Amino acid sequence: MGGPRGLTLAIVSLILIGIAVAGYLTYVHYADIDPVCAGGSGGCHTVQASDYAELVGIPVATIGLGGYIALAISLLIPGELGRAAGMALALIGAGFSLYLTYLELFVINAICQWCVASAVIMVLLAILTTLRMLRGPAPPEQTADTAGA
Repeated sequence: MGGPRGLTLAIVSLILIGIAVAGYLTYVHYADIDPVCAGGSGGCHTVQASDYAELVGIPVATIGLGGYIALAISLLIPGELGRAAGMALALIGAGFSLYLTYLELFVINAICQWCVASAVIMVLLAILTTLRMLRGPAPPEQTADTAGA
């Protein structure tokens, strides 16, 4: 992962994948169709149709989509504030994702592969954004003038 720039690239890549996953789940919710899942969509359908698929009337997938977009926006905020915001958003998202995974396993008794993928992505983002926060700002890029050439 190289350094701060490699870390940021990994974060951006995971955010884009997360947006695709949450965007797809949001689409299937509003299109009222079953998500395409390996081995059939029984688990995905059961989770999507459960009482836990919405929070105060908002699809959980849409909340996740908003979380990924907010994480992307946090990367545009310079300095420690942006790094702290990204870390906080990712930690909250990971906590919520782990709670939803608990519900799938022990309350709903069904697993949605897309939901698990999003949870894994969010946990990875929590780890990477925490590392990004702890490492601090990226050093300025060297040019011929600053490299002493």
